[in-house]
Amino acid sequence: MKIIADSHIPFLKGRLEPLARIEYIEPSEFVPERVKDADALLIRTRTRCDAPLLEGSHVRLIATATIGMDQFNLPWCRSHGIECLNSPGCNAPGVAQYVWSSLLRLGMEPGRHRVGVVGYGNVGSIVAEWGARMGFEILVNDPPKAAISPDGELHPAYGREVPLDELLRLSDAVTLHTPLTRDGDHPSYHLISESETALMKPGAVLVNAARGPVTDTQALIAARADKGLRLVIDTWEGEPQISEELLRRTDIASYHIAGYSLEGKQRATRAVVEHVCHFFGLGLPGLSDLATAYKPLAATMKPDEIRRAITDSFDPLEIMRQLRAAPGRFEPLREAYIYRPEPRFI
Repeated sequence: MKIIADSHIPFLKGRLEPLARIEYIEPSEFVPERVKDADALLIRTRTRCDAPLLEGSHVRLIATATIGMDQFNLPWCRSHGIECLNSPGCNAPGVAQYVWSSLLRLGMEPGRHRVGVVGYGNVGSIVAEWGARMGFEILVNDPPKAAISPDGELHPAYGREVPLDELLRLSDAVTLHTPLTRDGDHPSYHLISESETALMKPGAVLVNAARGPVTDTQALIAARADKGLRLVIDTWEGEPQISEELLRRTDIASYHIAGYSLEGKQRATRAVVEHVCHFFGLGLPGLSDLATAYKPLAATMKPDEIRRAITDSFDPLEIMRQLRAAPGRFEPLREAYIYRPEPRFI
């Protein structure tokens, strides 16, 4: 069996070699001639998986060491017998760390400010958990997830479910944690555009650590100018070519590294190895050195302890300085980023 893997997936080398023939290549080397005789591909966000790459290949499995799947043409892959798997939840604590480190540095205070969480999946639920445990009032909106509930309601463990327009009107900060979808009953493409920013409070904070096109770049620029909307942006439309005009107007900006925690990368690699082994019926190699799934905060933790663990573990401001100094180096900065540890909740 032959596996071709993105050479930038960390902690992978040496794990599958006893079980298969494995080649490590650069993202730019995922081309038809290179992958045509592979049985499986292990990728990250930048490898587009569709007919131009895969037509006529032997590929049966593609596993991405990321949570997102917008790099896949899923209908085409499924129609051609290619299983496509992601690593859900792997980076959720890292994204929550990024969100709360940013919001706390921008002055959000429990008992004074209300935070809206749009998307209550693996990431959003942890963001809501940490916020509620610190004492923030949390509002939640996730129509796709509510729709699959037997009674059509979300029933969040942390926070109160409200319609999106109410969440936008009432929140002092809004943080986005939706996948990128362009069709269906609840598309998220440009979910936050001009009509949505118009509902937000003057001076409110908007965080996008989901996918760039969930927000409309021009709407954000206009809302910053018109009502002082404060912006925390990790994911951008058109990245790695990002809007420098929007960059100049952000309060905190980064180069798509919100989920780049050490433990998150370990969980992602664990997931792709498990996907390969389960799909092909192979025995699992040793994975005990890789991080396991997130565990909720201990009930004994105090709000100040949670807050201190988050802010001490990560400061996004140095990353912002790097990006503003060299916006054209978005991808090299991202590739060179040293994975940070997640908060130590003891």
